Amino acid sequence: MTKPKPRSFPRFENWAEKSLLDLDTARREGVKIAGAFCTYAPLELVRAAGAVPVSLCGKKQDPIPAAEKHLPANLCPLIKSSYGYAITDACPFFAASDFILGETTCDGKKKMFELLQDIKPLHLLHLPYLQEDATALAFWMDQIQRMQTFLEQTTGQRVTRDRLQKEISVANRVRRLLAGIAFMASNHPIPLSGLDAMRVFESSSFVVDLPEYAELLETLALELTEMKALGVSVRTADAPRILLTGCPVGKGSDKVLKLIEDSGAVVVCLENCTGFKNFDLLVEETGDPFEALARRYQRIPCSCMTPNQGRFELISRLTRNYKVQGIVDQTWQCCHTYNVEAHGIKTLAEQTLNVPFLHIETDYSESDTEQLRTRIEAFLEVVAMGRPR
Repeated sequence: MTKPKPRSFPRFENWAEKSLLDLDTARREGVKIAGAFCTYAPLELVRAAGAVPVSLCGKKQDPIPAAEKHLPANLCPLIKSSYGYAITDACPFFAASDFILGETTCDGKKKMFELLQDIKPLHLLHLPYLQEDATALAFWMDQIQRMQTFLEQTTGQRVTRDRLQKEISVANRVRRLLAGIAFMASNHPIPLSGLDAMRVFESSSFVVDLPEYAELLETLALELTEMKALGVSVRTADAPRILLTGCPVGKGSDKVLKLIEDSGAVVVCLENCTGFKNFDLLVEETGDPFEALARRYQRIPCSCMTPNQGRFELISRLTRNYKVQGIVDQTWQCCHTYNVEAHGIKTLAEQTLNVPFLHIETDYSESDTEQLRTRIEAFLEVVAMGRPR
């Protein structure tokens, strides 16, 4: 039986495609469009410069064969998909972008950006890789200042403290609302599946009018609260509660998430960049907004950081708060930082959090779907028995 969904949820389905009309209107009004690839790009700064940011991460298999004419086959599918979209002109968001914001999260993306800069104007943010170091913060603040200069020169608009503070406030409001929607799954009943929650979270990457988007999130949150009060749930109370961590997922690269929920479990928590990494941290709204922005984005716990203790702390907190019964760590093939970090997450899960752990390394293709289904179903049997794997 199909479970009822919030009345406003259809507006979030296929949000990216629907946002193209708003992007086209903005461009005709002279607004610059910034294509961004990563959560490390401080989007408040983009909006304070009068531009609109959109996500460019490739999440589908289709453009990868074209990318492999230039890139090695043994490269992360996210990089190949992103580059394939660019060179085939198959991504309307890349086509709509006036310029690109890149970041040095990994070696593969750094080299991809060298190729992309021949297609579109590109500004590269160099990450410091340290999160608890004063010199690293100073370096990162310099990078943000360089980005500010680039944005001002590109858009012709000056980024003032007041404009930046306003954008920080609106962005924090959206983060709080997304976190509140995510928290609906912290206990039974669960009114929104993990897959549908992912669609809501992903929609935040394709927004022209952020205050209007925040109003829609408030409506969704109220509807979910009403459904929860009425006992509406996508799963029964005994369904295994899973935390999905690892590399970014999205529409087109969500096969593991789908398989988990098709097998009877519910993904109560997305720790990756699609979920909590994107909205867990707020920007301090007092003091210097530029420094506050730098501090917030420097603390994002991605595996490119070393050490990356923040990810371990976040997973520990989410496991407790969401009553997680099993952790699935999904790594895209050839993503070395997440692959290496999987050992530490396994140790954390089994020895400290005392929950079963499953590491999956895969790509965007469907060739391993049935193999993954078998592994996931076996893992969920272990979770149901309540003992570590």
